[in-house]
Amino acid sequence: MNRPVNPPAIRAPFSRYSHGVLAPAGAEILVTSGQLGVGPDDLVPEDVEAQCVLCFENLSAILAEAGMSFADVIRFNAFVTDRAYFPIYGAVRSRYVSGETYASTLVIVSGFTRPEFKVEVEITAARLP
Repeated sequence: MNRPVNPPAIRAPFSRYSHGVLAPAGAEILVTSGQLGVGPDDLVPEDVEAQCVLCFENLSAILAEAGMSFADVIRFNAFVTDRAYFPIYGAVRSRYVSGETYASTLVIVSGFTRPEFKVEVEITAARLP
């Protein structure tokens, strides 16, 4: 089982995540590329929430293909193009993920490969085979 690492000597996490996550010895590790808010039809919704949902649906498909779920995710790296998108991203993530046994980073960026993209999310997951 993945174990959260939150030393009492440092400030508690700002929201629902852990400062570190320790995967057990022998765990299989899945690392994804960043997933953008684009559907299989190459359509990109204008709405940032809809883009976030597509990111998480894409990640869900990758996890399922690897025999994993969001319960196995130990790290989220998210990138948004506007500070105002942070709470929207967080709300969507909360629909897909429970608990706090994952590390999390969110970065505000100036843009992505196509100007219509507003969010990108990558994950690392670990589980015992």
